[in-house]
Amino acid sequence: MPFVELDTNLPADRVPAGLEKRLCAATAAILGKPEERVSVTVRPGLAMVLGGSSEPCAQLCVSSIGVVGSAEQNRGHSARFFEILTKELALGQDRILIRFCPLEPWQVGKQGTVMTFL
Repeated sequence: MPFVELDTNLPADRVPAGLEKRLCAATAAILGKPEERVSVTVRPGLAMVLGGSSEPCAQLCVSSIGVVGSAEQNRGHSARFFEILTKELALGQDRILIRFCPLEPWQVGKQGTVMTFL
């Protein structure tokens, strides 16, 4: 059950239409999870500073159970997410940060319980 949150100071009209759907499909492929389990949020137009600069930038937070828990896993994930983000947002890699947040099954609620019991 991956959660992907993209925050950017790009105005909404500079975020390509349908990005959330393409990011959902890419996340499923990158993390090896079914697309119907991926949750994506895109938040444009935020007040943001990266490295002391308010030039266009983005932060991606990727949270998931079991597939973002090691440096080796995340190195590969990072390369693939950077590929899509630099292309979609027309930003350099120096203006994008990615956070990987491993989750435990008991930390994700679904259908009135937690993933541990599903």
